[in-house]
Amino acid sequence: MRIYLAAAYNRREELCEYRRQLQDLGHNVQARWLDGQHQLDRNGTPIGDHGEKLVEDGNGFENAALRAKFAKDDWDDVTGADIVINFTEPPGSTAARGGRHVECGIALALGTRVIVVGYRENLFHWLPQVEFAKSWEQAFRILKNDQRRPSASPQSLRA
Repeated sequence: MRIYLAAAYNRREELCEYRRQLQDLGHNVQARWLDGQHQLDRNGTPIGDHGEKLVEDGNGFENAALRAKFAKDDWDDVTGADIVINFTEPPGSTAARGGRHVECGIALALGTRVIVVGYRENLFHWLPQVEFAKSWEQAFRILKNDQRRPSASPQSLRA
């Protein structure tokens, strides 16, 4: 299975561990943002893990092409996935940029299987085709049980 993990960027290291667990089950986790190269500050400036600006164009403006590359990488990873697992935040949290919401919407529009882990942050998380797990452990059990079913395939799981 090709899986995309969507979450707030500040949860990247946590999700790297989940990626490892999924890979141990034989899944292909295609989420390049987990490699640590897709970080933006609150103003949208590409930065490294220590907050340093990655690219400037000489006029003090950050390179839009790098931001577009991040978006294209994520788009390709989401649209190529069989499952999108969307890790959400508690009500009233300050995780403001919300790319994970766009990624979830893309998956829903394509008919990709979506599992929300944590909280139902928005109305679309209540759609009947969206699966919900209160914790990563619960979501992981769902995926492990899917592997045990002989007829488990992306198409049969979406029905």
